[in-house]
Amino acid sequence: MQSDKLPKTKIPWIYLFFLATVLVVWFSYMFSKDIIDLYSRRWATVLTMIFGSFIAGASPEGSAAVAYPIFTLILKIRPEVARNFAFAIQSIGMTSATLLIIGMKIKVDWTYIKYVAFAGIFGLIFGTYYVVPLVSPVQAKLFFVSLWLSFGIALWLQNRRPDRAVFDKIQHPQTADFIRLMAFGLVGGVISSLFGTGINIFTFCLMTIYYRVSEKVATPSSVIIMTIETILGFFLHAKVIKDFQDEAFEIWLACVPFVAVFAPLGAFVINKMARKGIAKILYTMLIIQFFGAMYVIQPSLNQILVCGLILIGGVGIFTYMAKLRN
Repeated sequence: MQSDKLPKTKIPWIYLFFLATVLVVWFSYMFSKDIIDLYSRRWATVLTMIFGSFIAGASPEGSAAVAYPIFTLILKIRPEVARNFAFAIQSIGMTSATLLIIGMKIKVDWTYIKYVAFAGIFGLIFGTYYVVPLVSPVQAKLFFVSLWLSFGIALWLQNRRPDRAVFDKIQHPQTADFIRLMAFGLVGGVISSLFGTGINIFTFCLMTIYYRVSEKVATPSSVIIMTIETILGFFLHAKVIKDFQDEAFEIWLACVPFVAVFAPLGAFVINKMARKGIAKILYTMLIIQFFGAMYVIQPSLNQILVCGLILIGGVGIFTYMAKLRN
């Protein structure tokens, strides 16, 4: 006789152990230093990260995609501080989400993860030392929000086709596919060196448009990739370059307990949604991100024209990529 009860969702012990460890260490440090009053100064960053960390767990966009523009353009936090904070806070939030994904055995594509993450390490290191000093964060932000929106439009156009087939993993990967994944991972690592995020959404474009991997699989896979990248980025700035600022550390302390809960919550919620529902959330986020950046940055006419060209060119490139696999 079958039971009518729905199966219970068990929270993985590995995530609970990590969460308990983080909270115990955080509480001990905060009260030993008697710095709980920092919330009077950092409440706006905490509110930003509650939303941002949920988005990080529920989408291929890291929390820095939300935090970076708000921190730098509204809260007037220096770009280098926002970037270092992004690496630090995602090392808590994304790790929490990853442990939940692995513990719950949420479906991911390990081929995608392995090759992209490996190449992304080299891209992050190269970008940190040789690209970051040369690039204006505002100009780069305009370029990437335009590119991401063009991807969203292309994905929406593909998903309108009723006959569009999607898969749970890359189909029959060959040597050329491994090279392609590593090339995208390398470029994605460079993008992450600028903002503290980027490899996840950049390679997600390839997975969903070119390889037609389901958003339901590509999203948690991209979370795991960003986890690896962000831990390395945090280590680079805190221990190797040693440019991790006191301001970034204070903001990090304020946000730690919240992201440890809300990032895995996002991963849990998105796992319960249908593929097209996940895609709709992504479209909405990309639109908000683009027009939010336009509103805050207030680009010049020339910058707006460049953004328009990137949008048109991006839609054309992503649509062409989709047709290559038909």
